[in-house]
Amino acid sequence: MKHCLALSTGLPLIACLLLAAPVQAETALFSVDGYRLGHYRSPTPAHTEHARTLDTRAVQHLLNEQPQTQLIDVYRRPWLHGQFIEDQVHANLPGSLWLANTGDGELSSQWQDYFSHHLQLASHGDKGWPLVFYCRSDCWLGWNAVKRAHSLGYRNLYWYRDGIDGWQQAGLPLVRAQPLVLP
Repeated sequence: MKHCLALSTGLPLIACLLLAAPVQAETALFSVDGYRLGHYRSPTPAHTEHARTLDTRAVQHLLNEQPQTQLIDVYRRPWLHGQFIEDQVHANLPGSLWLANTGDGELSSQWQDYFSHHLQLASHGDKGWPLVFYCRSDCWLGWNAVKRAHSLGYRNLYWYRDGIDGWQQAGLPLVRAQPLVLP
């Protein structure tokens, strides 16, 4: 501990000790652009600004009414030496595209290009194509992905807030998945 000069400065001893204590930097939870930067598995808001929030029944209804709707899983997968590392088996909703690592709060240009490229393909170049983003329940990755898709001009966006967990809890089938490859 640093020497406290309480006597020579005239400060009370407690004030001197508080001033001498190390200050811990507070980590921001959101970027200046509003993306969640960490603690991704924590309670999420009930809604997002740029999409309609769906529960499991609403996802099923949307898929029945608009079968062209594209489901997009943004769950994370380790990336090392230019490849995805399968650290555990991952299953998602049938018919989903898995755009791993695109729900992070900050994306390198590589991951931003990956996201943009695959959204372009999934939507057939139509910014009004229905896109449903999800991850797991209490996961900010899908929320971030909706925000990012909106920033790219997509306007028919949905957020399945309960994600894989909600689907599974409803007794609906999941299928083993692999992330789409980087272009």
